[in-house]
Amino acid sequence: MSVKVQVIFYSMYGHIYTMAEAVAAGAREVEGAEVSLYQVPELVPEEVLERTGAKAARAKFAHVPVASPEQLAEADAIILGAPTRFGNLAAQMRNFLDQTGQLWLRGALIGKVGSVFTSTASQHGGQESTLLSAHITLLHHGMVVVGVPYSERRLVTMEEISGGTPYGASTITGGDGSRQPSENELAIARFQGRHVTTIAAKLAAK
Repeated sequence: MSVKVQVIFYSMYGHIYTMAEAVAAGAREVEGAEVSLYQVPELVPEEVLERTGAKAARAKFAHVPVASPEQLAEADAIILGAPTRFGNLAAQMRNFLDQTGQLWLRGALIGKVGSVFTSTASQHGGQESTLLSAHITLLHHGMVVVGVPYSERRLVTMEEISGGTPYGASTITGGDGSRQPSENELAIARFQGRHVTTIAAKLAAK
């Protein structure tokens, strides 16, 4: 039996895109998984993206198609990724989710599996609050929220600074954005993709 997984992300400088690729790679490890990668529309004016260097950084994932809210109804599992903005989801992802009212009215996402991953500039920059606040939206849609259980032992690594929470994978970018996702963080992201897809496949088989 096939299970359809949509990994949908917003990334300004590429950190979340890298994490999204890892999540998708983990999901593809599950037999029968059909995994699609999408990004949400940008809201920042072109001149601002140019001035901040984001436009050049975004070129590496310009090929990724843009998601539409209606397509969420086609998925068995939806894994969302977005950076933190002051302890909450970036406006681009929030704007995308705010357009899912018609899906909510129809109950189109009830019973689907949902999960979230994120990034912050610092170790304590709001990873958990961002993930948990995103879960609220998924619960309003009647989705089955899945995180990262502690069977993923990389969550408790003490040998290095690392993101990774039981609420979802995460990465730390550094204040200037120079830090890229570590192998530990990417491994947790792959675990999340695989774990979410496995649960979705079990639910689809019932």
